[in-house]
This record gives sequence, structure tokens and C-alpha cells, in this order.
Amino acid sequence: MRILIVDDEKPARDKLHRLLAQEADVTELAEARDGVEALERIAAFKPDVVFLDIQMPEVSGIELAASLPAPAPLIVFATAFDQYAISAFDANAIDYLLKPYDQARLRRALVRVRERLKAPQPAPAFDSGHRVNQLLLSERGVTRVIKVDLVQWIETADNYVVLHTAAEQPLMRQTLAGLLDKLGPRFMRCHRRAAVQLDWIESVVALDKGDCELVLRGGARVPCSRQYRAAVIEKL
Repeated sequence: MRILIVDDEKPARDKLHRLLAQEADVTELAEARDGVEALERIAAFKPDVVFLDIQMPEVSGIELAASLPAPAPLIVFATAFDQYAISAFDANAIDYLLKPYDQARLRRALVRVRERLKAPQPAPAFDSGHRVNQLLLSERGVTRVIKVDLVQWIETADNYVVLHTAAEQPLMRQTLAGLLDKLGPRFMRCHRRAAVQLDWIESVVALDKGDCELVLRGGARVPCSRQYRAAVIEKL
């Protein structure tokens, strides 16, 4: 197994590194000091599993897990705080290690990891009540944080999605369906190739053949096909 350890505290990284190094099937270990560095390491190192702290500066472990493109590595959260357990499993975690843990507890988590690696299954969608507040975008060695509240609408572009904000349209390597699972009910598909954040819709303009356009605050116009029109209007 290739494993990435993500924790902003060096003693915690050192302990987990030492314990994992004792496992015969752990072939490579790498470390990251925070969520931003972790996103870069995941892209380069391609781990099978990420052991991830939750409370970290700038980007939390929950937000990092939500930003990973598919196919994402398996996630085991390791934290000193038990109040995040529900959010962690909503983020498709394999296990939740509460610090301080020992070798025996770690090995129980690794049993679950090995079982999942032997018989991979599609990851379940994020719980509809879970709110992801920001997304991480990595390009040419630079990792940026995009606030979800600023994303007005999303469209597909080959193997990427375009995040439309008032100021820019950055690309994210992710499928539209996968991203919508993570963003929850405030975003809704309005077209085969587009989705919109409902709070940004100002008006709906009818077009021919049952299609329409969604006019957003600020003037952007988003296509809405007749297949999705009734559902969007009902949500409004």
C-alpha cells in the first residue's frame, strides 16, 4: 500500500509513520503538513490510502476529502476530536481514529482498508445535509481555494468542470455528477452539461420547446432544458 499521512503536527505524523512502517504490506509512505500540500502530494504520489487529520489551518480534512477527484484514494481520518465522526463518514471515510490510538487500533483500521482495496466499490454520495464550504484546485504547482458560495453555476468541459464565479472560470478535474454529490442540495442540475446554485437564480425566461434560461444575479444566463425545468422551478 502507498499511504499519505496528512497532519499539521509533526509529532502526530512521526507516530503514524512509525506505526505504519511496521506493516509488511505498506510499501511507501509520504507526508503532507496541511490540506493544500496534501492535494499536491496526492496528485504526484497517487496514494492508495490517506490518513487525514481534520482540524488543520486554511483547509480542513473534511474539505480536502470533498475536493478529491475520482477515483479518489481511501480516507482514514485521524483526529483528537470526536465531534467530527458523522461528517467524516459522510465524506466516505473507511475509519475514524481518535487520538491517542495504538498499534492495535490502527491495525483494525488497516483491516478495513485491505478489505476495501481487495473489493473496491463505488463510493456513496455525500449526505445531503453535509455542506462543503470550499474547493481546492491544483494547477501547475499552485493550489487555490475557491469558496463554494461564490460559484454561481458549473458546466462540463471534457474531463473537467468549469466553476463560474463573477470574477473567473477556473477548471477543476472532476465529473459534474461527482461534484454535485459533494456539494449537496444547494446546487441542482439544470442541463445535461450544467448545474446551478439555486440561491443565485433571479428569474426564469421561457424559450421555445419547453426550454428556458436561468438569469442569475449579476446577469449570467444559464441554459435549462425542459427535462430539468419543472424540478428547478419547484425548488425555487
